[in-house]
Amino acid sequence: MVPPFTFARNLALCAIGAPTYGCIVECGVWRGGMSAGMADVLPGRLHLLFDSFEGLPPATDADGAYAISWQKNTSAENYYDNCRAERGYAERAMQMSAAKHFKLVQGWFRDTLIAFKPEEPIAILRLDADWYESTMQCLTALYPHVVPGGLIIIDDYYGWDGCSRAVHDFLSRTQSPERIETWGSVCFIIKGFPRTLGPSVA
Repeated sequence: MVPPFTFARNLALCAIGAPTYGCIVECGVWRGGMSAGMADVLPGRLHLLFDSFEGLPPATDADGAYAISWQKNTSAENYYDNCRAERGYAERAMQMSAAKHFKLVQGWFRDTLIAFKPEEPIAILRLDADWYESTMQCLTALYPHVVPGGLIIIDDYYGWDGCSRAVHDFLSRTQSPERIETWGSVCFIIKGFPRTLGPSVA
């Protein structure tokens, strides 16, 4: 579902901006293609993939009327069975990648993240959670574990109102000074650094 140019920029951002230590986490992996790509760029890391593998939870008012109508239109070309994919797709994608260590964590974010403590700090946190509540759950549970200088890549910031609202609300609630950066269509935050990566990603 990710356009090739956006896919390439995600991987280039990981290669350029990843801290020298820490695991790679993606929340919302669908068939695992982006996680596998990140594993090819950073093969020596632990890769953690979170997904319900049951599709998206119901959109709410916080996500806006468009999100609610999209989820109801099950015959739309871009519906993708409510973004549902069998777990086996992601497993095979990671097995085909250069990843040396990976784990799939299946379940709704509200259940799997509530008591989650990573084995090591997070270097890159990529969020593809779509909706407000899902994005907020991921940020609340995982942002504290991201290392200083770590990357938080937000896939749906421009795609869904609920995602952008969650990001703004989280940064406001935590009084975080971090900027929301963009590189083409890729949105990201550098934790603890109210600055950009500079001309290296221009």
